[in-house]
Amino acid sequence: MTATATAGARAEASPTELTMAGALGAALRDAMAADDRVVVYGEDVGPLGGVFRVTDGLQAQFGEDRIWDSPLAESGIIGTAVGMAMYGLRPVVEMQFDAFSYPAFEQMVSHVAKMRNRTKGRVTLPMVVRIPCAGAIGGVEHHSDSSESYWASTPGLTVVMPSNPADAYSMLREAIDSDDPVVFMEPKSRYWARAPLALPVTTAPMDRAVVVREGNDVTLLAYGPTVRTALEAADAAIDEGLSIEVVDLRSLSPFDDETVGASVRKTSRAAVIHEAAQFGGYGAEVAARVTERNFHHLAAPILRIAGFDIPYPSPKLEEHHLPTADRVLAALDTWEWDA
Repeated sequence: MTATATAGARAEASPTELTMAGALGAALRDAMAADDRVVVYGEDVGPLGGVFRVTDGLQAQFGEDRIWDSPLAESGIIGTAVGMAMYGLRPVVEMQFDAFSYPAFEQMVSHVAKMRNRTKGRVTLPMVVRIPCAGAIGGVEHHSDSSESYWASTPGLTVVMPSNPADAYSMLREAIDSDDPVVFMEPKSRYWARAPLALPVTTAPMDRAVVVREGNDVTLLAYGPTVRTALEAADAAIDEGLSIEVVDLRSLSPFDDETVGASVRKTSRAAVIHEAAQFGGYGAEVAARVTERNFHHLAAPILRIAGFDIPYPSPKLEEHHLPTADRVLAALDTWEWDA
């Protein structure tokens, strides 16, 4: 089957409860069935089915030639994928945990991100780098980083992060079909989030933000695991008489200025939420960008609610480190509101 085949061999079905991990696995399965150029590899993705069981059953279905376990060498995983993509395959590789990707940083920045530019468009790299990311799973050191700002600040990389099962399926299918490299970040704390899905499902294009809750007083900008936090804050704010709009950014690079700008101009106030440290974090770019483009519509400075400026803490302390709905509402209270 070719890449132009319909979305997998799966027939339309009635909705069933599916986790985000299950939706990602279904996306990989359907992509592999639709296009035999798609190969999947990484650490423990074969017989084990991945640490989070995203690839469970895929090797049994497609064989060791299409999905296999790699050596524990992240730089080698990415370097091999570059060669495969250059010669016509569409590799999907997994970094297993966010901080495990750092040994591959040079390959990602020097080669994956620059190949199209280096060859004046003659060579593209249709590859996807899956990175389980963020915290709230009780992980130890190297297992709970939020590395999105590293990749989003690298021109040449598309960086996306779904927050729910439907987006996980649709965005991963779109990422695999892309002719450019995609860093596909998967919030670990959302792997077990469930939703009724009838596959295949197509949501908004992966480079677009989505308003997931309408409101009039404040825009909360969130992505991945903090979308849930923003929605919890919006629910709690009702008792304080605040109407909060929640925007799921979904795409970190490129950034959807149109959707975000429309929401901010509507509410005149905005805050961005992420788990990574605040200093130099992704929220800094969001705040600067939104301010530059919407300054005369803003009634107050854009706030950042983020993790603290420390290395990711031990499992016993992470609940104090991560943004919560209470921290969001406390931040909003620092604004001067008109009577």
